[in-house]
Amino acid sequence: MRTASTMLTCLVVLTACSSGAAGTRVAQDAKATLELWTRTTPGGPGEQGTLKLAAAFEKATGYKVKVTAIFDDFETKMQQRAAQKDLPDIVMNDAAQLGTMQSQGLLREIDLTKLAGAADLSERALASGKGVDGKQYGVPYSAQATALLIRKDWREKLGLQPPRNWADLAALAKAFTEKDPDGNGRNDTYGLAAPLSTKRGYASWYFSNFLWAGGGDFVAGAGGGRFKPAMSTPESVAATQWFRDLACKDKVIQPGAVTMDTPPTNETFESGKSGMYVVGPYLMPRYDKSLGKDKYEVVPMPRGARNADVLAEGGAIYLMAGSPNNAGQDAFASYAVSAEGQKIGMEGDTAYIVQLPVNKTVDITQVRPDPRWKTYADVYQSSGHYPPSIPNWTPVRQAAADTLNALVADCGLDLTAELRKLDTKLAEILAEQGVAAS
Repeated sequence: MRTASTMLTCLVVLTACSSGAAGTRVAQDAKATLELWTRTTPGGPGEQGTLKLAAAFEKATGYKVKVTAIFDDFETKMQQRAAQKDLPDIVMNDAAQLGTMQSQGLLREIDLTKLAGAADLSERALASGKGVDGKQYGVPYSAQATALLIRKDWREKLGLQPPRNWADLAALAKAFTEKDPDGNGRNDTYGLAAPLSTKRGYASWYFSNFLWAGGGDFVAGAGGGRFKPAMSTPESVAATQWFRDLACKDKVIQPGAVTMDTPPTNETFESGKSGMYVVGPYLMPRYDKSLGKDKYEVVPMPRGARNADVLAEGGAIYLMAGSPNNAGQDAFASYAVSAEGQKIGMEGDTAYIVQLPVNKTVDITQVRPDPRWKTYADVYQSSGHYPPSIPNWTPVRQAAADTLNALVADCGLDLTAELRKLDTKLAEILAEQGVAAS
């Protein structure tokens, strides 16, 4: 069933929602300036990269684009514009936001036959733009997956090899914690950096790299766009227990992890307090400058109990409902995912908006010859795992983060019992969103 807020939004947007709310046809004007919102920090690299892409698009096609960068209160401002029946034409946002935006009636369905070069898009990336109804609502323009950063100088000093499986990972983390890898004579290093705060669901966001590799899941597909809770399955319990042991038993995760989101966790690796970090490619420019390329290495995540699946994410282009310039919307999406647009999005050392290309004709080794980028690209293609596009992934991620955070903060809690409680919450969330398996 639809929530009240979803129905309200359906009534205020300019095109019909799937519930059948009356829509208003908008007169089309191919010369109308396209208003583009990008979810990034104003004045930062993301805005710079988007402005560069928009300028190249204008030059190539003649369409005009006005770029607005918004980070704080992005969703609130979007709802305000929906209430005013004046949505921006294009939104560049996280792929994980598709379910939320589509269920609120903010998006128009995308006809891939109208996007030049759609056949060149990665199948994995393209699938991330589909809703639970199987229709295309987002066009991916950037992809990323996580890999394992290791203090190479520490590893080599201790005479150890990169980990190939979870046992190796735990052993290396323990060595980094107990064997003074930085040689300062103090017991002040830890094996693994981990952001396990409940803020914005960081704990489960990070843990997903281990949950999926262990064969577990937050919610499992049951067919027909339906899902069921999966955190109390044997695979999920085992993966959670293994990860919890890193903190509670082996004590190889940095102190205070349960209160840390990504900024302070990034610093623990950067400052030499932690020797490993599971993260995307976006931190490499920063660490190259602060640590130096020779101090750390990028390797694929070691295989877990079942596979090597890791978190896949990315950015998507959303064509918003009620635009007076549908042709311009389609043209921008086509350009952004073209080989030309992708290469422009990848230019520079920091002000780029494309992490890994989604266009299969773009060879990352030709654009970025640094072999570490190839490592990330290979991991994405072989093991990238996107969250499902349920109507709203946020409450699932948050509920799981609350439970995982509690299990690490209080090592005496009954893990199996807490995961069963979590599944009860997840069942309620799925039911509220109308996608629970019967």
